[in-house]
Amino acid sequence: MGKIRLLVVDDHTLMRDGIRALLSCDDEIEVVGEASDGKEAIEKEQQLTPDLVVMDIVMPVMDGLEATRRIRKNNPNSKVLILTQHDGREFILAAIKAGAAGYVPKKAAGSELLTAIRAVNRGESFLHPSATAALIDDYLKQVDDEPYDRLTDREREILKLIAEGHTSREIARRLFISMKTVMGHRTKIMQKLDIHNRMELIKFAMHKGLVAIDS
Repeated sequence: MGKIRLLVVDDHTLMRDGIRALLSCDDEIEVVGEASDGKEAIEKEQQLTPDLVVMDIVMPVMDGLEATRRIRKNNPNSKVLILTQHDGREFILAAIKAGAAGYVPKKAAGSELLTAIRAVNRGESFLHPSATAALIDDYLKQVDDEPYDRLTDREREILKLIAEGHTSREIARRLFISMKTVMGHRTKIMQKLDIHNRMELIKFAMHKGLVAIDS
């Protein structure tokens, strides 16, 4: 079985030298070429037809994401592994959308890069644990951003009473608060839920199971 032939793309010579030095210690991997920007990467990929391209994102002339898109368009069987200092959700998703099969931050250990290279070369996808954690954390934040969760306990209580058909005066009497306070809570509830009338509030409360559909 032949070596895994790599094209290393990074605009910093020192970084390319470091990657080459690291990979030279592995008998199964060979760096067959280098490029300092996305445009050069496309040209080198076509000339050298490497098994895998290790690609930085932020580079002059053409960034790594655009280069990845074009490389994948020219050759759908090509494999690109992103190696970057950026580990934010927007970069990870953009890389996946561009067609990258792997994502590794530059802060990762050398052994992790080697693992990623082998995985992507086998046709697998590889996300470094920190990248996976970033995506999961972002997803959980979106899930937690449920409008109902923004309501205070008192606002939820008042929402339920409104949905049950109680008037503001009745709610004030029941909760031992002023009409003005009830109206203030009601306004905040509508703002937080982006709801603009009582009927929509009732429908929302039914949807959340706060009141029975036939109540």
